[in-house]
Amino acid sequence: MTQDRRNDGPSKVGTGKVGQVKDVTSLANPIIKDIKALSLKKHRDETGTFMAEGLKLVIDALDLGWTIRTLVYAKNVKGKPAVEQAALKTVSRGGLVLEVSEKVLSAITRRDNPQMVVGIFDQQYRRLSDIRPARDETYVALDRVRDPGNLGTVIRTSDAAGASGVILVGDTTDPFAMETVRATMGSVFAMPVSRATPEEFIAWKKQAKAKVVATHLAGAVDYRTIEYKGAPVVLLMGNEQSGLPDELAREADALARIPQAGRADSLNLGIATGIMLFEARRHLLTLDAR
Repeated sequence: MTQDRRNDGPSKVGTGKVGQVKDVTSLANPIIKDIKALSLKKHRDETGTFMAEGLKLVIDALDLGWTIRTLVYAKNVKGKPAVEQAALKTVSRGGLVLEVSEKVLSAITRRDNPQMVVGIFDQQYRRLSDIRPARDETYVALDRVRDPGNLGTVIRTSDAAGASGVILVGDTTDPFAMETVRATMGSVFAMPVSRATPEEFIAWKKQAKAKVVATHLAGAVDYRTIEYKGAPVVLLMGNEQSGLPDELAREADALARIPQAGRADSLNLGIATGIMLFEARRHLLTLDAR
């Protein structure tokens, strides 16, 4: 994955003697303060890093080649083979390993019952200009998505459906916020994420030769009747409150609706995207896909 617009300057998170395991018990430790500050978007942007919680997520990220700055684990899991392996990989890649108390982990994760392993990783974005959609590839483009839970669900669902990437259009919530990363259940490491202004997205769409299917209240086409085969597809989903703006809706090759029978006037963005995704990829999905 190619990184885009990230801060390449030195980060205080993950500094220290390479190969050294630090035993940390104090919340006043400067490294712990820096890690805690990753709950703030400003600090994530300044350092170009983010936090992922859980041993499985950390192992998946390491296996997929993400750059780890700091590995933090609780004293009570020291010596477990999987934790030791993650620590060795961290050290071999120039990262710092911290052994901390559960109190420190609770402060870092802002949870009463924290995960016993936490990783601090470099952010990664795929440049939109590098995406050249191929036949039967599916991308999800989200216009001004604001809810971290929705974005995390969409990233996770895109991964499950076999999509090739998620494109964030306009002013969106941070895909590397703690709430978003939690909601992805690790798929943030497997699903390439790109970002673009509306103008950049429209320009990319014109040269990408992809079929853009947008959900819209004015849509007259049943989403199940659209032909998704034979071409790359971009599913364009609107903002949770205001829907898709006219400037983006005009770029769609089809404006689709999901039929509803109840009194609800709309679907949750994560649910609507999941419905669209699995329909768009239905002809490619089999029970033995894995």
